[in-house]
Amino acid sequence: MFVFLSKFLPLFVYPLGLACVLLILALIRSSTRIRSYLISGALILLWLGGNRWVAYSLARSLEWRYLPPDEIPPAEAIVVLGGGTEAPSYPRLFVEVNGAGDRVIFAARLYKQGKAPFILLSGGYITWLSQRGSTPAEEMADLLTLIGIPSEALWLQPHSQNTHEDAVFSAEILRQKGVHRIILVTSAQHMPRSVALFKHQGFEVIPAPTDFNVTENTWRDLWRFDPPSLLINLLPTADNLGLTTSSLKEYLGLLIYRLQGWL
Repeated sequence: MFVFLSKFLPLFVYPLGLACVLLILALIRSSTRIRSYLISGALILLWLGGNRWVAYSLARSLEWRYLPPDEIPPAEAIVVLGGGTEAPSYPRLFVEVNGAGDRVIFAARLYKQGKAPFILLSGGYITWLSQRGSTPAEEMADLLTLIGIPSEALWLQPHSQNTHEDAVFSAEILRQKGVHRIILVTSAQHMPRSVALFKHQGFEVIPAPTDFNVTENTWRDLWRFDPPSLLINLLPTADNLGLTTSSLKEYLGLLIYRLQGWL
């Protein structure tokens, strides 16, 4: 039930869902003044959420908390959190990577650099949300063996349904293997919550973020005030709305996890 509520209720807090709620309320209100307030509120939410300045500022506030060091120190294991793969399902004939697929590539790079002798792949799926047939952990293993990582170097944790369970279930395996120091690989936006969870489990965590949305160049370009740039930055887009939503998801996750005592 907690997993369902954690996926369902936040939809009404994010800009798109909250704007829809306001518009529905506007349809059932008889007062013209209240209706105009509700419609105006919905439009403002969508404009703010889809605004590049808002989207990039929120994303950067999360992604730049753990910037990658010039040299990542060695550890006993690399832990990769799922979310970067798509299951083979017709007409998709094999496992594919999505926008967060950098996690798998970065893990392979770290392994081949000799940063750790083992890679723990963490990620299950929610049966009522996705009938994918394979778990993210298994899909990542498929891709890593395809690019030359030996299967004996891979530990799979295919049961977690959220980031908290990623940390708890992975911790069980790591403790059994005698691991105390890990390199944690996940998307930069997801790193603050992930680091806090694994530290709460008692591990020394070396953050290895990837999948950055905001780079030095994109941040610098954001503050160009020539007319074309101003117009592009002001107009809302679906991509910016998605980035704002994913940032709010992380902040909401940090709040809820803290209230649960998981951080």
